[in-house]
Amino acid sequence: MITTSRPRLGFAVGYDPSASVGDMAALMARAEARGFDTGFFSETFYTNRDSVSAISAFAMETSRMALGTTQVVRLRSPLVMAQTAATLDELSGGRFVLVVGACTNKHAARNGLPPQSPGVVLREYVECIRELLTGAQVTFRGRYVSLDAVGLNWTPARPDIPIWIAAASPLGLRIAGEVGDGILLDAGTSPEYSANALAIAREARTAAGLDMAGFTVAQLVNTSIEPTKAAAIEAVRWEVASKFKYPSTARGKVLVGEPNISPDAPAELSAIYAEKGLDALLAAIPDTYVEALTAAGPVPEVRRRLDRYRAAGVDLPLVRAASVGQVDRLLAAVDELTAPEAEGAARDVR
Repeated sequence: MITTSRPRLGFAVGYDPSASVGDMAALMARAEARGFDTGFFSETFYTNRDSVSAISAFAMETSRMALGTTQVVRLRSPLVMAQTAATLDELSGGRFVLVVGACTNKHAARNGLPPQSPGVVLREYVECIRELLTGAQVTFRGRYVSLDAVGLNWTPARPDIPIWIAAASPLGLRIAGEVGDGILLDAGTSPEYSANALAIAREARTAAGLDMAGFTVAQLVNTSIEPTKAAAIEAVRWEVASKFKYPSTARGKVLVGEPNISPDAPAELSAIYAEKGLDALLAAIPDTYVEALTAAGPVPEVRRRLDRYRAAGVDLPLVRAASVGQVDRLLAAVDELTAPEAEGAARDVR
């Protein structure tokens, strides 16, 4: 039988407030030993562990896998972000990937910052960080970012550290296509969403005179492995519910092209959460939403779901277990989740 190459797969952590940095570093070492390509840490809106501390620990416990993390612009200056990226890349031996995301008004308010145009700030940060990583002295006059002959006091080992854009809006997707080395698509979305999101990024990239060669498409995928599909759906329901606490989060998915969420659902479900609390929200989330927006079920079903994300254009799914109890199952399943697929096997996103 002729087979294709082994699909890539990443292991993601960062959303469990009970997991210490040491716990997560130990999991990364196990994930690398099992054959995962990438270790990913989400520095979340909910103020769990810090990304710099976490990636430092992961770098010391691993030797092969790429290591990436999200960082929201404005929470660190462009100079500090470049300094951090170069240091983490040095510490990891050239394995670091910086994933920058826009500072939305919601992020700004949480951090006591005045609102600014998220897209403009994101573009200015990416431009400055790229130039700073070359080791040059940088002078920049932007709408929000201003640098006056500043630079790193050493030459980074890699001046071309990959910079991906975490994009969850039509504008963010266009910016990712125009200026990113890759893109990180949002969790809690379907393969159909992935295809629609990438169409936006691809169109912007083409308009900028760029092609998709070397452009990494990664996506966080909420993953739930249980003996039955019903049990798997129930275990990951909380993840899907978290996307409906604030109407703007789910509304952004609809605007990008998520066909599995009713246009009225963001307002309706967030109102339930605001008025009645989390238990009521969990009860209101339809099973069809959980099934459509995750990879949930026994291992063969999860593999089929990951292949649908891959068929939509995602070349690096970053799987995140729905619970602590599922981590061992996810690590044990890596061979089945990455076994080479038979050439010409049917794969679609219908």
